[in-house]
Amino acid sequence: MCSWCWGFAPVVRALAEQAGAAGVPTRLVLGGLRRERAALDPATRARILAHWQAVHAGTGQPFGFDDALPEGFVYDTEPACRALVVARELDEESVWPLLELIQHAFYVEGRDVTRAQVLVELAERAGIPRIEFAAAFDSPAMLAATEADFTWVQDLGIAGFPTLLAERAGQLALLTNGYQPLDALAPLLGRWLEQAAHA
Repeated sequence: MCSWCWGFAPVVRALAEQAGAAGVPTRLVLGGLRRERAALDPATRARILAHWQAVHAGTGQPFGFDDALPEGFVYDTEPACRALVVARELDEESVWPLLELIQHAFYVEGRDVTRAQVLVELAERAGIPRIEFAAAFDSPAMLAATEADFTWVQDLGIAGFPTLLAERAGQLALLTNGYQPLDALAPLLGRWLEQAAHA
């Protein structure tokens, strides 16, 4: 539920393919961008939609602006993050497809992906059995695992999203903090992969 992450989706997909071709797996760690309990006020809504317009203009990713962020909407990213942590636990292959389904549902279709029943439906479309996902979603273990992701990100001092890190022998390298186009990042990743192959 980070608009620049939605803008970054085609880039990260291509980078994951590039890394995968070199035998390097990718892992999604959730940052917990917004932990809200109150509905958006009109000024905040307008500011967020202006960001969405900028992401659309800068990346070409589609957005459904007409019914976006309806009155009373609580912009809490924790449930969507937790859904992805659950997917990672139950079926790691489903994480990236579920991420794309959640982002598309939120940004293009205007669906409320803070609601568990929407996330259960999207998880099922990503290939995770509905009952298994629903049971795990509210479990203390998945709540704790989601918090652990948030803590890991915060402990690294990451405050902007998307952030792309590369890891070799326990050492992290920052590839980007914030959106960059593929033609800027593919060569960076290529050099890192080449160095990793010779390490």
